[in-house]
Amino acid sequence: MYRLERYLSGVTDMTTLVGGLAIALMMIHISLDVLLRYLFSTPIPGTITYVSNYYMIVAAFLPLAYAEKLGAHISVEVVSERLPQRLQFHLAHWLILLSAIILGFMTVKTGIEAVSRYQMGAALVEGGTSIIIWPGYFVLPIGLGLMVLTLLYKFLIYVIGGESGFDGPGQQRSADDARRPNGTHRATGESA
Repeated sequence: MYRLERYLSGVTDMTTLVGGLAIALMMIHISLDVLLRYLFSTPIPGTITYVSNYYMIVAAFLPLAYAEKLGAHISVEVVSERLPQRLQFHLAHWLILLSAIILGFMTVKTGIEAVSRYQMGAALVEGGTSIIIWPGYFVLPIGLGLMVLTLLYKFLIYVIGGESGFDGPGQQRSADDARRPNGTHRATGESA
């Protein structure tokens, strides 16, 4: 089980590095385009297409699983914060499963669309240059699929009552800790 966690953690770390690299390349590409446009009146052909169909998609969708691994996605707890701690704990984990199911459907749909775009050889013409864009469509199912795997792993850890290192030490509470009175942790005795 923990081998799977290490594997998922390694893959999510790698995809986040790729997302960060896409941001760096996007900044370099746009800066060069601006410099060449204003200094020599020769912009880089297809800059808008590359930015919108490659860099932005990679930067937005590949790191999704990493954000989930860290528990860094935005959540609004207007109703659930008023519920008892134990119920909040269980509700949060069942919502993980619901999220995995919904994102699973999105993964399949975007995967089908990516294959369709690949088969038609999708491309855009910008400034007289034809630029293939179908590879960018495969980033969505990869990013979403990795997030589904991360969510399913978190739910599996909840079901078996184990501990996950995904959220960092002390962040993930086991089902036993949720049952303890006044939110004390088993190992340290610290208050939650």
